[in-house]
Amino acid sequence: MTQQERFVGIDVSKAQLDIAVLPEERVWRVEREEASIAGLVKELRTLAPSLIVLEATGGLESPLTAALATAGLPVAVVNPRQARDFAKATGRLSKTDALDAQVLARLGQTLRPPVRALKNEETQELEALLTRRRQIVEMLTMEKNRLPSAGQRVRKDITAHIAWLTKRLKDVDGDLQSAIAASDFWRIKDDILRSLPGAGKVLSTTLLASLPELGTLNRRQIAALVGVAPFNCDSGTMRGRRHIWGGRASVRSVLYMATIAAIRCNPVIRDFHGRLRAAGKKPKVAITACMRKLLTILNSMVRSNTPWRPQNVVV
Repeated sequence: MTQQERFVGIDVSKAQLDIAVLPEERVWRVEREEASIAGLVKELRTLAPSLIVLEATGGLESPLTAALATAGLPVAVVNPRQARDFAKATGRLSKTDALDAQVLARLGQTLRPPVRALKNEETQELEALLTRRRQIVEMLTMEKNRLPSAGQRVRKDITAHIAWLTKRLKDVDGDLQSAIAASDFWRIKDDILRSLPGAGKVLSTTLLASLPELGTLNRRQIAALVGVAPFNCDSGTMRGRRHIWGGRASVRSVLYMATIAAIRCNPVIRDFHGRLRAAGKKPKVAITACMRKLLTILNSMVRSNTPWRPQNVVV
């Protein structure tokens, strides 16, 4: 590390931002408001840090991340579990907002996580619609689970709410399809993705909004990014089972449902699944392997800009 290099960690909460700078070990706090964020961005541009590290906090970090990236500052967003594991590894057992900011700055200095590319406005809008769709589906599921055990007095209210949520889900689906149809870039990708038997509109939209790296990485990298790559569990004489770990859970859950459909209707995935089961693989292991296979096929299709061609797939 040269003397001029600076690393910044920012802990994001609902009301405030805690900022730490290394090597000066300076720590301060600002309100999480537009005016404060603008002032912070101006100050950080003056500092010219080598890297700014934030945690993913369910979307609270998005306005700040967008402001930093728009200003040309190098910003990386890391998984909170990674930050906490790093803190434990360095002996930081206490947890406060200021300490978290210092840990993030130290993580950036030590591990140099990759800088996040700035999403354009269309992608952010599509991701917001997709997030809202996910929320509506979750509310629908909860209300449907409540209905069988509900008393007579509340059953009518729950039924009305289910009907309203169903209509809202249909409206959001329409908004999603309209957003994709309005973009030539997305429409071409959507056509390519949905040409694969088993890949429907939900999977295609999820990949477009939440996995923009699709088609730019190799098969191992894209599998690890989504969280369907097996990791070793071997140490000394112990030989453990391989497990998937981490990744983007929202993408993985949609990919799982698409894989279940592909096992029934896609001859390549169906045959691949059948050989795995015949070889003695457990059902969940076989499905996970099919998820990885389906993802790598989609990744290859987007990279080569070609629709589904089963004769070109090696299984």
